[in-house]
Amino acid sequence: MNDNYRSLTLDEITTLENNGCTAEDWNTVYVAEDFTPDHIRRVAFYGEVSLGVFDKHIEVEEGFSRHSGLSNATLRNVTVGDNCLIENIGNHISGYTIGEECYISNVGVMTTVDGATYGCGNIISVMNEAGDGNVILYDGLTSQMAAFMVEAADDKELWTALKDMIKRHVDSRRPAQGTVGYRVKIVNSREIVNVCVSDDCEINCASRLVDCTLAGSIDSGVYIGNDVICENTIVSAGASVLNGAKVDNCFVGEACHIGKGFSAESSVFFANSYMDNGEACAAFCGPFTVSHHKSTLLIGARLSFYNAGSGTNYSNHAYKIGPVHYGTLERGSKTASGAHILMPATIGAFSMCMGKISNHPDTSCLPFSYVIASGDNTFVVPGCNLATVGTYRDTAKWPKRDMRPHADKRSIVNFDWLNPYTIRSMAAGKRMLEKLRSEQGDDAAEYSYGGCTIRHGSLVKGMMLYDMALKMYFSEVVKDSSCCLPSGTEGTGEWTDLAGLLAPKSEKDRLADDIKAGTVDSVGKTEARFIEMHARYADYRWNMTYGLLLDYYDIETLTADDTERIIAEGDTARKAWLAAIARDAEKEAALGDVSDSVIGDFLANIN
Repeated sequence: MNDNYRSLTLDEITTLENNGCTAEDWNTVYVAEDFTPDHIRRVAFYGEVSLGVFDKHIEVEEGFSRHSGLSNATLRNVTVGDNCLIENIGNHISGYTIGEECYISNVGVMTTVDGATYGCGNIISVMNEAGDGNVILYDGLTSQMAAFMVEAADDKELWTALKDMIKRHVDSRRPAQGTVGYRVKIVNSREIVNVCVSDDCEINCASRLVDCTLAGSIDSGVYIGNDVICENTIVSAGASVLNGAKVDNCFVGEACHIGKGFSAESSVFFANSYMDNGEACAAFCGPFTVSHHKSTLLIGARLSFYNAGSGTNYSNHAYKIGPVHYGTLERGSKTASGAHILMPATIGAFSMCMGKISNHPDTSCLPFSYVIASGDNTFVVPGCNLATVGTYRDTAKWPKRDMRPHADKRSIVNFDWLNPYTIRSMAAGKRMLEKLRSEQGDDAAEYSYGGCTIRHGSLVKGMMLYDMALKMYFSEVVKDSSCCLPSGTEGTGEWTDLAGLLAPKSEKDRLADDIKAGTVDSVGKTEARFIEMHARYADYRWNMTYGLLLDYYDIETLTADDTERIIAEGDTARKAWLAAIARDAEKEAALGDVSDSVIGDFLANIN
């Protein structure tokens, strides 16, 4: 018995029995010091039960308050906090610690069994539905840690160290029984088994929750809605699962939405991902992954800043989007804004802008490109998506659509669309196009590249677009850098995108080495390293950019005159970019897809 509780008095037992209550043993029913039995009616007590006080009204829905108390319920090994309203429990509540001011009504069963994991510690196979597990689910999982685990799974020593680290973390936090936090609402739901629910969460008309953790934060709860079946899953702050969604062995991250019958298995969703109607299996859905269509099927894909189209419907963005496909779809490969025209011949055979067409691996250095299949031919239109309405609008809207709780944003999201990760690929793409033109002739009608075809006009325009983006990027970074010398060599090599965190690959590799050596031996220390990488992003970026712009402008050092020229050329490039976007908008308007007022407002506000 908790020291904050006392045994019932004989008068209290008499009152409870007169109110229709029974107990297996009244000696194992404990109450708060100021407890009164007046609002406890028709309740059966089994095992050890502790009750708070019931002396105030609580709000059961907006504008409607009722007095707290217990009625028509069976409780076994349960602690009930102050001023809860618990009523009409069909079977029983067993093995739960329930916080203050909770409303639990018309629930079939709430129980916790021995060995419950609450969805934490489960290992799932992401991006490989038939393979070994590579992501360990736990409360507080970030997109960075999940991406790091996926990439670490092939390194036996690193993977073993990560598993041991996360197991210690999970075991140290696992409660002895199910928990329900402060001011939680659970109503009209059938089955709640082995579930931990944090403060201010709501479960309303759910069908079944088994082995789950609903992990809200200080300023944002979790909502589970009607007809939901959720098993072996963790749902994070600000997220909602509703409208008949079925989620099994998944992690649903901050401010994510899963609804309208969406089915998800062995998948992870992070930072504002939004899923309706379709299906995901073994999918890694990084920040801002969106799917709205019934025919959308995401299997074994790694996605980020991505809007999945449909095999039978176009996106409501009015950008021509082809069917969903397999592959590694990363930053810079935003399908909704990317306007990739994909014919059936390419389904399952490509990954987007920063990825590769798997049948044509050399295409990895042509980011922001269209891929078009026509008959037996595959055409690449290099860099075409750099100057579209979709890219312009998306790069502006993502920060504004970040709905995660302000006080506790777990996953790191870097919103820079021109960054070392994408810009290195654009520089390589420009060099590749120049090489093709040099080797295959200035006036060739078509150029052969990795089994694909690039038409002459597309090649020339692609070089121009990459050059424009490079100048815009150089100008932006030079303005931010104060033109000092680089602070070191970190960042001068390959970069990586850990599902929202942009960092030098060398820093990720250094973290891996430290984990294997035992220097970094906890989840907290690992996350701290991710935070440190993000904090040093500007320094890393300048280290990389300095060498790249020296090579680009063929200079030995950066002078004041060079700086002035770089900024001026960047400003000119940005004006050209905005003009190209305006032309793209006018083309779209000419198709009749948007009204004159909409296109007028867009052109008036473009900047």
